[in-house]
Amino acid sequence: MSILVEKSTDTVMNITVLYFASLADEANCYEENVAVQQLTSLTELYEQLRQKHRFSRPQSELRVAVNDYFAKWTDQIYDGDSVVFITPVAGG
Repeated sequence: MSILVEKSTDTVMNITVLYFASLADEANCYEENVAVQQLTSLTELYEQLRQKHRFSRPQSELRVAVNDYFAKWTDQIYDGDSVVFITPVAGG
């Protein structure tokens, strides 16, 4: 017998967020564990963190990955996910 558990919209999720380059400098850390209310997208997560850390880069300049795979900004995240915001990289 399986039981279907419906997720509540006020569920707190624990997400690990990794920062590189200028985002790490602005956040003053390379990694943080954040507890957030159920979010609808990665865009929503980035906007919350952008306000918290006053990130100077807009979302349009970044790529995002979830659990080691590139993701779309509209993708949903889940409790326990690992999210990485990736800034542009210049070669030389």
